[in-house]
Amino acid sequence: MKKLSFNSKHYPVFVTLGLFLVMYLFGSAKYTGFSSPQVFFNLFIDNAFLIIVAVGMTFVILSGGIDLSVGSVIALTSMVTASLIENAQLSPWIVLPIALLIGTTLGLIMGCLIHFYNLQPFIVTLAGMFLARGLSYLISVETIAITNPFFQYVASTKLYFGEFFISISVIIAIIVILAAVFIAHYTKFGRTIYAIGGSEQSALLMGLPVGRTKILIYTMSGFCSSLAGIVFTFYMLSGYGLHANGLELDAIAAVVIGGTLLTGGVGYVAGSVVGVLILGIIQTLIVFEGTLSSWWTKIAIGVLLLLFIVFQRVSVLRTENKKVTISQH
Repeated sequence: MKKLSFNSKHYPVFVTLGLFLVMYLFGSAKYTGFSSPQVFFNLFIDNAFLIIVAVGMTFVILSGGIDLSVGSVIALTSMVTASLIENAQLSPWIVLPIALLIGTTLGLIMGCLIHFYNLQPFIVTLAGMFLARGLSYLISVETIAITNPFFQYVASTKLYFGEFFISISVIIAIIVILAAVFIAHYTKFGRTIYAIGGSEQSALLMGLPVGRTKILIYTMSGFCSSLAGIVFTFYMLSGYGLHANGLELDAIAAVVIGGTLLTGGVGYVAGSVVGVLILGIIQTLIVFEGTLSSWWTKIAIGVLLLLFIVFQRVSVLRTENKKVTISQH
């Protein structure tokens, strides 16, 4: 009889999924109404934009990089969208492609700078973060409310499943997830990302298109950020320079809690999605408790992040020790 075995790379994802189930069961046992399917659906409705950002961030971190510009790109996208819709009175079908080009173009520029000039992703994307946030305030320092009928319709439309519903933004997030899973696991581009994260030097020696792939990774992350900005605009129905302030840290936390190694090479899109749901369920537990400050969300995320980083480090050390032991024998 063949013995069942699990790849050690899958352990962080199983831990993440187990943590989510424990938290969900705890909430269901303690709070009336927590087990309602609508509460579960609300995790997706309220975090659709964060899921999209986390998907793009997953590819970046898998390659061993980082993208600090995502929150600012969301803000800039919301401001450009709101300004063109309300002030310039342009059609949404003209505005939406323009909005998507914002993050995509910035991501392409950052990817080129990182590759061609061998700059650190942290510094380049930090500059991108300041640039995008500053451009948001150049458009307006005030909130621009969106009253366009199309945006109002998308924001208010509910897709019902019996008594329960989801929003159009959730459908967009699900499409992004499915596309990302396919890209990561069933394309040469996805396999190259894992190879770069495992060892960029080895990927170069294997003749893989490392430079082109790195540029595409940051372009994809920028595209996801702008798409998330549009979804966020549907959610808030406004543009504002302070929108998504600090969201890049939430996205990184979700990806790491989802089991992706910060050093790259190991991780799964599905794990990042569960990581976002864990952040959402923490907020939901605090809302149901009713007596706790919203700052407890940040405290809980911080504790979880530290625990998962330690867990990742222990897993890596155990794997390295096994390799050393095998090589000695």
